[in-house]
Amino acid sequence: MKVAIIGRGAIGQYVRAQLAKHGISEIAQIVRPGQESASQPPCISDVRNLPERPDLIVDCGGHAALAEHGSVALGLGIDVLTVSLGALADPALEAALTASAEAGGSRLHLTSGAIGGLDALRGARAGDITKVTYTGRKPPKGWAGSPAENVLDLDSLTEATAHFTGTARAAALAYPKNANVAAAVALAGIGFDATEVALIADPDATANIHEVYATGAFGSFHFTISGNGLPENPRSSALAAMSIVSELGERKKRIGF
Repeated sequence: MKVAIIGRGAIGQYVRAQLAKHGISEIAQIVRPGQESASQPPCISDVRNLPERPDLIVDCGGHAALAEHGSVALGLGIDVLTVSLGALADPALEAALTASAEAGGSRLHLTSGAIGGLDALRGARAGDITKVTYTGRKPPKGWAGSPAENVLDLDSLTEATAHFTGTARAAALAYPKNANVAAAVALAGIGFDATEVALIADPDATANIHEVYATGAFGSFHFTISGNGLPENPRSSALAAMSIVSELGERKKRIGF
């Protein structure tokens, strides 16, 4: 099985380090313009310059990377695996990806990212789900570089404080680096516009905490995941990176490489 990986950040590097144990090889790194090189594997900035056709392109580069490379890859008939689920909150991008996949006869595969339990939420859709809420809670430094800085003084917080409440769509669009879990919950359940989201900076939190509550014809459930960051970048979810590796391994088994 051969893949090309978009991105050179902490998640991309984690995934690369795990490929060999699954018998998967990387034929190219897809990078920003100006970072191209003739290394092995080569670094390219345009999917159309791939040295050979991969079995899958793995997006570890975030929303902008999926927007830049996803439609091109899908249009070429190459399947794409992404953890950037929040990007699908943009209707124009979702439509472009769908059109490209249909034209190329390819598929966009979504990973669960930093959250679990989504199988229960998907199952509940067969009945009537009346409410789904997602609460994302991180230490103040976990929100650095996000719109939270425009709402709160993150350095002086003494108690847990919400800096966003609204729909999953609004959260995913406003927090492209922080709300992929909200998007995953929305896609598994009742959609971007019906899923309620609260994002909280909590000085007492020691991990990234994800809480999901749902109620409906099935009954109700509430679960919490306390996730660690990657050592190379604590703001990148270890579980998100692991979910990509797990999906690659399962895909290799299913297809029989």
